[in-house]
Amino acid sequence: MWRQGDEGKMGLQTKIDLITMIPTVMILAAGTGSRMRPLTDVNPKALLEFRGKPMLDHIFSKLKAQGFHRIVINIHHFAGKIKEYIEKNPVDSLEINFSDESERLMDTGGGIINARKYLEGCGPFIVHNVDIFSDIDLHRLYEYHIRHNPLATLAVRQRQTSRNLLVDKDGYLQGWRNNDTGETVMISDEGFERAVAFSGVQVIDPRIFEIIDHSEPFSIIRAYLELARDYPVMVYDHSDDTWIDMAHRGNYPELS
Repeated sequence: MWRQGDEGKMGLQTKIDLITMIPTVMILAAGTGSRMRPLTDVNPKALLEFRGKPMLDHIFSKLKAQGFHRIVINIHHFAGKIKEYIEKNPVDSLEINFSDESERLMDTGGGIINARKYLEGCGPFIVHNVDIFSDIDLHRLYEYHIRHNPLATLAVRQRQTSRNLLVDKDGYLQGWRNNDTGETVMISDEGFERAVAFSGVQVIDPRIFEIIDHSEPFSIIRAYLELARDYPVMVYDHSDDTWIDMAHRGNYPELS
């Protein structure tokens, strides 16, 4: 499934060039929103309102405020409604491209690979789940990634969760654990230092398009658990930032 590549390759730019550039941001918005049914039986999760406006608008506001302008959105569930909403409510300064998965939902990893034509050729890119509300500084996350040059840098927090990433003292991914079932996947026998929770925001090096040689749906986290045996995957702790799962049922009284 994976191809061995050049671990030191940065892409087209030097580190200095990359730190000063404004990366592309991909918003993962294709999911069916199963946690939010019955609301998502008639609307995509991205357009459900949180604190008075659609989840997608919260992401747009943050990206615009932090100076990002080139956006890719993958769409599947009620794809036409998302397109129509953006056409009727354009955001100044944002260039938006759609990676359409209407015919086949590609999961998180497959969705990223499917959007290759929009993401490749401009250095590392940011991936942001549509249902995450946070004031994380994406530029600092991006600079951290450039300094360390892993395959991917995952934003994480210390919080209660049903699934943890397991990392060593230097922040490198060592495993994963399902806290409900006890299922654990370890990358090596070296163990781990701490358990953290993925925040749904990450930076990925375009090397990934050379390593993954298929076009099937797959989970990006599951892929990292395999890839981290040969390629460095790191975490970036932003526990001091505001972070809310907008798609948590507790945020919608009628679903609680």
